[in-house]
Amino acid sequence: MRIRTFRSVLAGLGLAALAAVGPTAGAAADDEPRGRQTTRTPIGHLIVVVGENHTFDNLFGGFKPGDDQTVSNLLSKGIIKEDGTPGPNFSSAAQQQASDPSFYMLAPAKTGPYTTLPQPQTTHAVGVPPGVPDARFPADLPNGPFQITKYVPYDSFTGDPIHRFFQMWQQVDEGKLDLFPWVGVTVGIGPQNSPPAPTPGHTFQGGEAMGFFNMSAGDAPHFEALARHYAISDNYHQPIMGGTGANFIALVTGDAGFYNIGSEPKTPPLNQIEIPDPQPHTNNFYTQDGYAGGSYVNCADPGQPGVGEIRRYLDSLRHRPASNCEPGHYYLVNNYGLGFTASGQPNPFGAPNQFTLPPQAVPTIGDALSAKGVSWKYYSGGRTSGAGGTPSKEYCGICDPLTGFTSIMTTTLKDNLQDVTQFYQDVTSDATLPAVSFVRPFESMAGHPANSNPAKYEGFVTDLIARVQANPEVWGKTVILITTDEGGGYYDSGYVQTLDFFGDGTRIPLIAVSPFAKPGFVDHTYSDHVSILKFIERNWELQPLSDRSRDNLPNPVTRPDEPYVPVNGPAIGDLMDLFDFGGLAGERR
Repeated sequence: MRIRTFRSVLAGLGLAALAAVGPTAGAAADDEPRGRQTTRTPIGHLIVVVGENHTFDNLFGGFKPGDDQTVSNLLSKGIIKEDGTPGPNFSSAAQQQASDPSFYMLAPAKTGPYTTLPQPQTTHAVGVPPGVPDARFPADLPNGPFQITKYVPYDSFTGDPIHRFFQMWQQVDEGKLDLFPWVGVTVGIGPQNSPPAPTPGHTFQGGEAMGFFNMSAGDAPHFEALARHYAISDNYHQPIMGGTGANFIALVTGDAGFYNIGSEPKTPPLNQIEIPDPQPHTNNFYTQDGYAGGSYVNCADPGQPGVGEIRRYLDSLRHRPASNCEPGHYYLVNNYGLGFTASGQPNPFGAPNQFTLPPQAVPTIGDALSAKGVSWKYYSGGRTSGAGGTPSKEYCGICDPLTGFTSIMTTTLKDNLQDVTQFYQDVTSDATLPAVSFVRPFESMAGHPANSNPAKYEGFVTDLIARVQANPEVWGKTVILITTDEGGGYYDSGYVQTLDFFGDGTRIPLIAVSPFAKPGFVDHTYSDHVSILKFIERNWELQPLSDRSRDNLPNPVTRPDEPYVPVNGPAIGDLMDLFDFGGLAGERR
């Protein structure tokens, strides 16, 4: 077993370990008796750290692996050169313009490529005027990926690309990956979002989706050091097309939430149903969409707006994936508030102006772990750091997904939802650190564009790893998985496997930090957030969460000449290939 810590790795690379971040003390909490927990590997602790809104190419597009490894990214494909300028295959990432008819289309008729990218917008970036062209970037950027740090420092705040369900389906354009700016320009964040409410002529979006950070030029140095010393995946994906809320729900259920009353599916208020068909006399500006608007979809009915197009695409694929949509269910595909407050009080729902997903009865990984007697906690930054122990501005409610579930929030299991400051106490001892930990950083350190950045997320992650490695007893049997909730609408050049109506979406980063991680390894096995559930279920000998959750999908089988595309799809891996357990992964321990 390699025992060298990340702090010593940073020192060897000439990088300073970042200072400790966040509070170091928190309210004490009673812990469940842990007992002896049987595992199939030497791993006794899994820590899943989830930042926000970056694709794989956005962070790893300029990554160069070790000599014995290959990676699929902007650099390896010749889309960019090491210095971030256009490479010989730059045109393969060129973005198209299109003309939409009177109904939603995944692949609208193209009207020609952009001559130059639409100028990136500021959206709501900290320290710059909101909703205007970002003057720090040229108005004539070449049509393709551009290095963000040629124009602003790595730790700057930049604009936030559009990242919603029907918009992402259009951006991917049936696998052609060529409509990212066009969708931003023509739809933006949705006509019902306010303030400011976008219009067809001013969506507060532009070419920011094509930006990337360049590890070959020194960007993201701590993530690069982790990738070189431990292991990464270059085929890991967001499970749901769209934004934060739906993807965090998938992370803990392998499924999607739906509108219900008393767990029975019901029809939501009409203004909360998505209508992505273009408004009259507009080129693709959706009729009903937005964070305070349409976000539910009855995807079992092909006659519903937008549904028929996605169902048609599913039927056209060689493996013809099922929609996984049950009749009469209106599934949440974007961001609404969750059913309970952080302290467990029910949130109101049902009125047209109440954008709340009702309490859910979908089985969760928390339920499954508790039923098996395996300890777990979900730690959220800012959860109890406000006045009187209430959430502070550092707390993200939709990033704390188990607050949406009756089985958690109306039982003692709600005590397993705690602040990150409690994690800092729990990690000091093998006896207090749960077997499974989910960690969502403080809002300002989660990496979300506009109000955070990758440098701040690196700082949070580096500090967390140092805390784990400070206790050799804990570090010696721990896996830390570092990822983002979704790609944030940034461009990515990787293959996307369609599993069902909901996704997958673009690739996102996954770094595996552990004494058992294969050093410098780049795993090509197809996976997504539900692969984390499969890892938990395999290691702690659990069954899939339900008969429809994606953890029922098989592990991928691939051809030697095409390791990224499963021939037995839909299929997702269980992440075990990232590690070397000395043959113990299939044995009881």
